[in-house]
Amino acid sequence: MPTLVEYASLRRRLSSLLYESLLLLGILAAGFLLPLIALGMIFHVALPGALEWLYLFVLLGAYFIWLWRRNGQTLAMQTWQLQLVDVRTGQPPALSRCLLRYALAWPSTLLTLSGVGLIWAAFVDRDRQFAHDRLAGTCIVFNPHARQEAR
Repeated sequence: MPTLVEYASLRRRLSSLLYESLLLLGILAAGFLLPLIALGMIFHVALPGALEWLYLFVLLGAYFIWLWRRNGQTLAMQTWQLQLVDVRTGQPPALSRCLLRYALAWPSTLLTLSGVGLIWAAFVDRDRQFAHDRLAGTCIVFNPHARQEAR
């Protein structure tokens, strides 16, 4: 018998997104700023801007994709009892879906911040999912038991 899941509310997902942005400050400080400052102070070298952007993209990608693959949750998603799942299987998504979702999340986040993505999720999409989830074949569900299942 298939398990019924409840799509996470837009308010819960936006709250998780806000909390995630605060947590990312620590990731960026430890994984981005400290190495670049050390590189500059020790070797008197500064990376070109394009290489810094690439490093940022890879660093954040490693953080998100690793956690999505592990149990479908980042720390903020655990706090808000959210879980990323594959639409077809209901399990944490495969690596290919995580990579696609991550790549699509960059332009989708810009659309969300501009308001267009919020209008899409609130009024256009039938399940109130963001565009990157719809295109990647993933969705975020409310799962209060996900933390116990991950152990």
